Amino acid sequence: MHKPNCVLITGATGDFGRAFVDRFAALGCKVIVHGRDAKKVAALVSALSVPVYSLVCDMADPKAIETAVCAIPPEFQDIDVLVNNAGGALGLEKAHESNLDDWDAMIDINVRGLVHMTRHILPRMVSAKRGHIINIGSTAGNWPYPGGHVYCASKAFVRQFSLAVRADLQGTSVRVTNIEPGMVETQFSLARFKGDAARAKAVYANTHPLSPSDIAEAVVWCATLPAHVNVNSIEIMPTTQSFGPLAVERFA
Repeated sequence: MHKPNCVLITGATGDFGRAFVDRFAALGCKVIVHGRDAKKVAALVSALSVPVYSLVCDMADPKAIETAVCAIPPEFQDIDVLVNNAGGALGLEKAHESNLDDWDAMIDINVRGLVHMTRHILPRMVSAKRGHIINIGSTAGNWPYPGGHVYCASKAFVRQFSLAVRADLQGTSVRVTNIEPGMVETQFSLARFKGDAARAKAVYANTHPLSPSDIAEAVVWCATLPAHVNVNSIEIMPTTQSFGPLAVERFA
């Protein structure tokens, strides 16, 4: 089994992020815990027994990302796994009824934040001829749905960005993987519906969604495969979720 030296996880204080941190810490990896809220980052860090560094910045602020990454101390600069996990969805209104601020926020964190973090970390991996970029995409990047518009588009971007960067890295020994989860019960829907707990709970009612630990297993499996193995992408759905028919408008 390949064991990463140092793992940087963005959005580490969220449900996915905490599951990823726990699994990599259990392997004995050094972990860089990123979050926007310093108190949440500190609480997560205090529970870890492996070498850990707190990276506090807003992923929607490119300058803040650059400043934070440049401040990483030498003992944590041997990052060989970057898990681009920070992201989210806002709103489920039709495109013509959506809030433009929500669109901008999704683009800022799901796209701009991800590419800026990748650009700052990737040269170190290429120089070391060792590393792995693991992006957390979504089935929404493959299968559009009503109300998905910018979220679906941002995750389609993550998929194509992952594949194109993989093409650029031919000959460097640096790996790239896009993990594409379907329905996972997290705080995702609560954030999407801006705190409407009843609406968020209804998303997962009377079914059996995936859990963050299920996705963590996939992430860690990809990261610990032998160095000559690259998993390009994995699409993961719960057994209770599948594909629907194409919509057809019927006339009277």
